[in-house]
Amino acid sequence: MQELIARATALQPLLREHASKIDSDRRVPDEVIDALTRSELMRLSIPKRYGGLGTDMRTMLEVSAAVAEGDGSTAWLVTLVNVCNWLTSLFPEQAQQEVFADPDARVTGVLTPSSTAVKVDGGWRVTGRWYYNSGSWHSTWAALGVPLTSDSGEVVDQGLVLVPRADLDIEDTWFVTGMRGTASNCLIAEDVFVPAHRVLSVPAAIAGDYPAEHTDEPLTRSAFVPVLALVLTGPQIGLGRAALKYVIEKAGKKAITYTFYETQAESTAFQLQIAEAANKIDTAYLHAVRAATDIDAWAQTGEYPALLQRARVRADTGVAVQSTLVALQILLDAHGAASFAEVSPLQRIWRDANTAGRHAVAVPQIGFEVYGKALLGVDNQITPLI
Repeated sequence: MQELIARATALQPLLREHASKIDSDRRVPDEVIDALTRSELMRLSIPKRYGGLGTDMRTMLEVSAAVAEGDGSTAWLVTLVNVCNWLTSLFPEQAQQEVFADPDARVTGVLTPSSTAVKVDGGWRVTGRWYYNSGSWHSTWAALGVPLTSDSGEVVDQGLVLVPRADLDIEDTWFVTGMRGTASNCLIAEDVFVPAHRVLSVPAAIAGDYPAEHTDEPLTRSAFVPVLALVLTGPQIGLGRAALKYVIEKAGKKAITYTFYETQAESTAFQLQIAEAANKIDTAYLHAVRAATDIDAWAQTGEYPALLQRARVRADTGVAVQSTLVALQILLDAHGAASFAEVSPLQRIWRDANTAGRHAVAVPQIGFEVYGKALLGVDNQITPLI
């Protein structure tokens, strides 16, 4: 793990150099993609039998955080490719062979079943539009939510299907304030055939029932929703760290306007703000690490976690996101109005974190309600994604 974190850290100067252009161009440039590829940072979850690194949840978390210290959009892309490559490792072997025949496979995906499917011999014909597909420009395959139908046309299951990127169109729809470089555009399928071996049942996966034949690597035994939720905290934590470092670095040179303080570092109030922000970022990290450690331990033993355990991961995800966003608000307040200068990385960090922190699976209040209901034994949960 430490070697991979070091590789991610070594890329930070390159990422900072390109961060402003990534934001304005709304995509990660090929030079950065090539550097990530050489560093193998988008192969963390590809099984070792296909030449991947086959790491674990903790490693994915740490690497994403390290990349985010250089650039948020790039970290989000790395995170989503790694988790979608992991999703692919849960499919039947025939599907994995097709995807991972490319040693640099980059799967992206959207779980929402915003499509239609018609049952045919050997599989389904799928038509649909999937918004917010992060990393769309750099994807080689896509994992997409589909309502699975019977021969009579009745919806009988919710599926996740693997489709070659070449079979899909892209509509450039990602015009947003933060995480602009993630290229979270709309993928479009028009009557695309998906064979049955490239279909996974989402409800079964939520319960820990995966169709993969090879489960010798622990990561392929990891809990479905806990992984999908927790990975989103890595970029948040890295963005928080980047902001903290920047504000501290400037504190010894920046005065507090209309006071007698020649530097911010001299101010007791500023010192308290820095300490509070640092503690919030530590809180985010410690909750995320606890959850990652649990996920990896369950995978090692082959134990699929109970509902209460999985619900706590949703809550840990919420704590990590919420704590980071609070820390960023404190840091921008402490640094002052200069935070919002276009040349300041703080405004981009703030935009990126506040956009990513609204991802539907990472919203703190949803995670807290899920956990609270589980703690109290309330049966009517608000989501199947636990």
